[in-house]
Formats: sequence, C-alpha cells, structure tokens
Amino acid sequence: MSESTERPGPGPAPDSDAWERACAEDLAAENARRRQASGQGYEPGSAAEELRKLVDAVTEKVAAFQLPPAAQAAQGAVQQIIAQAKAAVEPVIERNPEVFDHLASAGTELLAAYRAAVHRQEARWTRDEPAREPGKGEGAGGGSERIDLD
Repeated sequence: MSESTERPGPGPAPDSDAWERACAEDLAAENARRRQASGQGYEPGSAAEELRKLVDAVTEKVAAFQLPPAAQAAQGAVQQIIAQAKAAVEPVIERNPEVFDHLASAGTELLAAYRAAVHRQEARWTRDEPAREPGKGEGAGGGSERIDLD
C-alpha cells in the first residue's frame, strides 16, 4: 500500500467534537475582538475609578472645544470649576474609594424604588382606574393625578 492509502494504526480515537470546539473557540475570539474594537467589551471598574475617568473625560472635552474669542473666557471659567471639583473629589477617591460604591448602590436602589412606583401608577393610567377614591386626594383641577409613592 502507498502512504496515502494506509490506515492509521491503533492509537487514540479521533475526537469527534474537535471541529465543533475549534469553530466555537474561533467564533468566541472573533466576537470578543469585535466587541473590543467597538468598545462594547468594556468592563467598568469601581465607582471611584469610573468617577475619575468621567472627570478626566469631561476635562479633555472642555479643553478640546474651539470657541470664538468672546466665549473663551467662559471656557476658562468652566475649566477652573472642573479643576476645583477634581481637586475636591480626588482626595476622597484616594482615601475612601468604597464610598462611591455605596453611593452607586444607593442610587440603584432609589432608581428601582422609583421605577416600581411609576410602573404601578402607569398601569393604573392605562386601565383608567382612579388613583384614589373619588373626593379624596384630588386637586382642584380634577384632571391631574398625583403619583402615590407610599
């Protein structure tokens, strides 16, 4: 027999899923590359790091504005305010970075509570149900309703 027609000898059985795994790995790598190229693969850091990045980005954007001479004085004032805010926030970030994580968590909880209250009220509006019993809690206008956050 020639080499091209010989059968492999006894050895490990070929992996039947190898091609499928290789394709899946290639696809995952390509998707990760595309996410990174488009900025979607960004993993946020701590709240303190994100605040620092925000302040730096705002500072860069304000400095990059090309304004007419009359508005340059205002731009200088804005840059000074940003520099003062950064100087005030930087020490807090350095000493207590977890404070910003707690503030971010508290903000998330407040937003969830607000959404729950508004969602319930919106459901009433779409079903045309009164928010309160007639004659109770209605303003003189009659047409406006108050969102009950209780």
